[in-house]
Amino acid sequence: MAESRGKVYVVGLGPGDKAHLTERARAALAESEVIVGYRTYLGLIRELVAGKAVLASGMQQEVARAQEAVREAAAGRVVAVVCSGDPGIYGMAGLIYEVLREGGWQRQSGVEVEVVPGIPALSAAASLLGAPLMHDFAAISLSDLLTPWEVIARRLEAAAAADFVIVLYNPKSTQRVQQLDEAQRLLSRHRVPQTPVGIVRNAYRDGQQVVVTDLAHLLAHEVDMLTIVIIGNSTTRSCAGLMVTPRGYQAKYELAPSSRECSRGSPGQLASSKPD
Repeated sequence: MAESRGKVYVVGLGPGDKAHLTERARAALAESEVIVGYRTYLGLIRELVAGKAVLASGMQQEVARAQEAVREAAAGRVVAVVCSGDPGIYGMAGLIYEVLREGGWQRQSGVEVEVVPGIPALSAAASLLGAPLMHDFAAISLSDLLTPWEVIARRLEAAAAADFVIVLYNPKSTQRVQQLDEAQRLLSRHRVPQTPVGIVRNAYRDGQQVVVTDLAHLLAHEVDMLTIVIIGNSTTRSCAGLMVTPRGYQAKYELAPSSRECSRGSPGQLASSKPD
């Protein structure tokens, strides 16, 4: 009798609210026998994985989670590794493939892998801020745990000089408190102090906070690992407490009402909030 071929689903849970969980993600969770993930993320889907084998771990245990998932799949089980947002954007998808490759995995004969995309954090944050990502943008993580700060700083400088809208992941933690300060300093070389900045914490989760401020006042607001920061480019404007980066339609078409009603952001303007 042929040995059963196991499978690893790498499942993106989206921003956290189950209303934003895809049907494919729900199906993958239902099919899986074993669920592997960070405790906080597993708590978001507790009722969806009831009765299954759940392997939970804490922060900075990503390698152990990937190795355990691969072991379970190699034993013939169907495993779901869960991530917030999209697993291919600062998620677990790449690490799963790295662990498999180190073990000599062959795609045609080894365990099956399916990456199930989810709504990424940058999209969730942008939807709450208005439309800040309507033109070219760059996503940069400020965590120097795996990437040297010198590399991160070069990327920030290049993106700022090229006038990209910039999305900052992992902007600050209890141990990393200087990176955001340095990022603001680097960006201020290329952006005026009034550049609109959006700060979104706990997007679509309890305790959601959404603030539109400007680059000069960025550091005055609460920012942590649950926060996405979006810094506008030279064309980004704030309007009615939201951020909008024009795509360029106004240069080709007559729009009404006039965008002259919109202006640069005012410091600390609360765009919206979701009660605890």
